Amino acid sequence: MGMMKEFKEFAMKGNLVDMAVAFVMGGAFGKVTSAFIDGMVMPLVGQITGGVDFSRMKYVLTPEEKDAGGEVVVQEVAVQWGAFVTVAIEFLVVAFVMFLVIKSINKMKREEPAPPPPGPSNEEKLLTEIRDALKR
Repeated sequence: MGMMKEFKEFAMKGNLVDMAVAFVMGGAFGKVTSAFIDGMVMPLVGQITGGVDFSRMKYVLTPEEKDAGGEVVVQEVAVQWGAFVTVAIEFLVVAFVMFLVIKSINKMKREEPAPPPPGPSNEEKLLTEIRDALKR
């Protein structure tokens, strides 16, 4: 039973719970970012580049071959570089947003004032009293 108690203490630590929430939020943020890139950014990039749909861009290494009946005999082998470009742009957007979030969090953190220097110890107080007594 000790192991279950230890696991419960571990699982309920603030850092672990915070990390779990961060993973869930990160997954949701990834979906939002993907929708933003696929639905808004890439169509604009396509318009700028003359109507190119980057998600379908590829370099064909081996073309697809069909027999006389129309059945595929050899599957197409291609490098899907357009999908890579899309994901790279998505990564840059996520990295930039995370940079802005972390920068704002760091700006909001208050610098804690330095603790006041510790007062004199009992020994120092006693020596100060002796010194003052000798001066009289």
